[in-house]
Amino acid sequence: MDLLITLIKNMSVIIVMAYVITRSRLFASVLKGELDLRNRLWLILIFGLFSIYGTLSGIQIMSAIANIRDLGPMIAGLLGGPVAGLGAGLIGAAHRYSLGGITALPCTVSTLLAGLAGGAIFVLRRGQLPGVALAALFAALMESLHMGLTLLLTHPYSVALTLVKQLSLPMILANSLGIGIFMFIALNLLKERETEAAKKRIEGELQVAREIQMSIVPKIFPPFPNRTEFDIHAILEPAREVGGDLYDFFLLNDDTLCFLVGDVSGKGVPASLFMAVTKTLLKAGAHEAAAPDQILCDVNNELCADNDSAMFVTVFLGILHIPTGQVNCSNAGHNRPFIIRADGRVEMLPKTRGIALGVMEGFSFASCDFTLQKGDSILLYTDGISEAMNRAGELFGEERMAEIIKKNSNADAAGMTGALRDAVRDFAGGAEQSDDITVMALKYLASG
Repeated sequence: MDLLITLIKNMSVIIVMAYVITRSRLFASVLKGELDLRNRLWLILIFGLFSIYGTLSGIQIMSAIANIRDLGPMIAGLLGGPVAGLGAGLIGAAHRYSLGGITALPCTVSTLLAGLAGGAIFVLRRGQLPGVALAALFAALMESLHMGLTLLLTHPYSVALTLVKQLSLPMILANSLGIGIFMFIALNLLKERETEAAKKRIEGELQVAREIQMSIVPKIFPPFPNRTEFDIHAILEPAREVGGDLYDFFLLNDDTLCFLVGDVSGKGVPASLFMAVTKTLLKAGAHEAAAPDQILCDVNNELCADNDSAMFVTVFLGILHIPTGQVNCSNAGHNRPFIIRADGRVEMLPKTRGIALGVMEGFSFASCDFTLQKGDSILLYTDGISEAMNRAGELFGEERMAEIIKKNSNADAAGMTGALRDAVRDFAGGAEQSDDITVMALKYLASG
């Protein structure tokens, strides 16, 4: 037992050094299968030195040494193939043979065979590392062979038998435990690298998804440089790489502007896909003869069909008659917009009958009308604004929104959206953004 404990202590030193090596660029390239001459030479040198350490740290018993010398060549062979295993084995074997003793020959042969056997497993497994159990079994078999060679090549036989009885179990257990621990470390590192690679791949795909998502909402401002009757601006900032908020605006004809803001339930990729479908349906369903409530009704029926994911989206949709400033709108469960009058007064649109799209097929939406006078604005937003939280868990809230809007009532559309976004950031104080942020401002500049 004392011998086993001593060998395990010696083995632990090698494992600690091996762990440090696994964090190096060399080991990273070896795990990738980059076994060029330079990398093989490093494996030979490092694990050859480990083999020498295994001898020097061994315990002298009679004229033999209880050791963990074969551990280095075995690992080198498993990592780098026959050449690396044999090279590390030659270093360890030459050093052991130079020390002499009645077990010099069997120990030398055993160390060489340990490296070659590790290399053979490398070839048979096509470079794949063995599992912990297989590696431990391999080490146990190699040390059993070591004991057999000792019995066969050591004279007198009685001395060899006595040595084997004393050394076999501690050496088998210590070497098996050592290579098992090393394989456990190496395999975990391999999983870490694979996970990191998968993470980077997913991040890259999400970045592409974000670019695609942002490309389907208007982002060039001013969007209608030749139109002086109105000023419009919008901001969308997803809480994750991709999100479920949406906005859009487009001319139905020279005298009619359709504008909308929506918020899909949930976040991430599913929400972004549902957002893209919703936006496409809304734009396809909007035409000169369609009223906002009818547009929402048609899109709602489309989204309810085969909606196995049970997702839904809130939408506010308005249609502005540009010459008169009259707005006809409908609300599908979305936040009520703010109306900012030219004299600085801020009010909210009254509630109208409506539920989120995708919840109930055949629902009848209500509509309402109001008129924008010259200098009036309408501001649409998602709850990423009103429900933004600071580090204390406080909500930004609609009252604070109204104050910010009133202070910037004379600003252009971009000034309003920018001021509100900046106010939310200041309020959050570095707290993580919990929801997508979208805000749109439409300022009416023609005479009503």
